[in-house]
Amino acid sequence: MSLIKLLTRITLTAIFASALLLSSAMTARATEQATLLVFGDSLSAAYGLEEDQGWVTLLEQRIAEQGKAIRVINASVSGETTTGGRSRLPSLLASHAPSHILIELGGNDGLRGLPLAVIRENLIAMIELAQNSGAVVIIAGMQIPPNYGPRYTAPFFEQYAELAEDYDLYLIPFLIEGIPQRPELIQDDGIHPVAEAQPMILDNVWPVLLDALD
Repeated sequence: MSLIKLLTRITLTAIFASALLLSSAMTARATEQATLLVFGDSLSAAYGLEEDQGWVTLLEQRIAEQGKAIRVINASVSGETTTGGRSRLPSLLASHAPSHILIELGGNDGLRGLPLAVIRENLIAMIELAQNSGAVVIIAGMQIPPNYGPRYTAPFFEQYAELAEDYDLYLIPFLIEGIPQRPELIQDDGIHPVAEAQPMILDNVWPVLLDALD
């Protein structure tokens, strides 16, 4: 066999092998199951409801119905603050290695009137922890009642969109959009949505989640 023919055969073999490796990697990536970590407070922990009535369980049901390969882990805790979330997140990232994380925190901080700088610092810390782990981050915006005054409520709400822009996050503008204006959709505590409102929360989350998964 001539040297030219030998080199040609070696080159073709290398190209074929590379194509096989690329095809194998693409197939593995296409079939790999995404893992979504829902990391929130009582709004995502089905407070005052049966667990299967909460929007996160409804999300799992919709995922199953549509045949999507997404594993959902709900690590939400009622009463959670950004400080508590910041301390809990590293171990959850290590344990579950999520491909996506939905951060839904800050509401309890706002209701307690905690300094905006502290809330923002904690949110940034969680965002950076998640992104450094390789996860795609979705952040859910929160609003607090107007009686806290515009000097607090306005920047509190605006920080979510600002962080989404600064850190290239997927943003759910307001997790419970369309619910507070309808008293019949709020529990007697005046804060938490009833079971009938949970599908509305899911509908607020769903399009953003699909975009993030793409």
